[in-house]
Amino acid sequence: MSKQRLIALDALRGLALVQMILYHALWDGVFLFGWNIPWFHTNAAFVWQQVICCTFILLSGFCLCFSRRPVRHGLIVFGWGGMLSLVTLLIIPENRVLFGVLTLLGSCMVLVGLTARWLKKLPSLPCAIVCFILFCFTRNSAAGSWGLGAFSLSLPASWYKSWISTYLGFPMPGFFSTDYFPLIPWLFLFCLGFFLHGICQQKPALLRIFQQFPEPVLPWIGQHSLVIYLLHQPVIYLSVWGISSLFAT
Repeated sequence: MSKQRLIALDALRGLALVQMILYHALWDGVFLFGWNIPWFHTNAAFVWQQVICCTFILLSGFCLCFSRRPVRHGLIVFGWGGMLSLVTLLIIPENRVLFGVLTLLGSCMVLVGLTARWLKKLPSLPCAIVCFILFCFTRNSAAGSWGLGAFSLSLPASWYKSWISTYLGFPMPGFFSTDYFPLIPWLFLFCLGFFLHGICQQKPALLRIFQQFPEPVLPWIGQHSLVIYLLHQPVIYLSVWGISSLFAT
């Protein structure tokens, strides 16, 4: 598929990134500089944050098939995730990022990239449904349960013991990260995006939806999402610090 046929997907990724930048700006203002924004502590703000994250992960899974070297790309993203963790541990350990979204996306790209030739042989629609159910069912893994509503079961405490279990989705006691995205449940959402691409590939009319977009800014942001993601937090921090200092005086 040509780059032009991906333009709307780039725009969606760009829109999600713009929203993430706005969210992180508010987060820095509220939690680092004491801005009084009561709305930011509401369920609506939480839903906004989750929609942003789900959009990124779902799109990453959908677009994996467009990558010529998904495993190589995944290792690069994973490496940047590790670098981000190291920098935050050294500079701002109280706001450290461990097993953040870049580590997750890199891991998913490697795992699905290595198995893509076999996954593509599976029926896309049933697999997409199964992935969605598994994502919903394991959504509360970090909180110690699987299930939906009244149909929930508690998970054994022995699952929450180590760094490996934390990476998988079962955080060990005392673990803290300002950006925690473990494999479970998010790998299932990534795979949902992968199988949604398979569904669209079987119906070319669906893929044509993503062929064009009326303006160039959001697609450009989406095409450079990794670089912008890596740069946006220090830029936002300095901007929020400047605004806070200006109003403090």
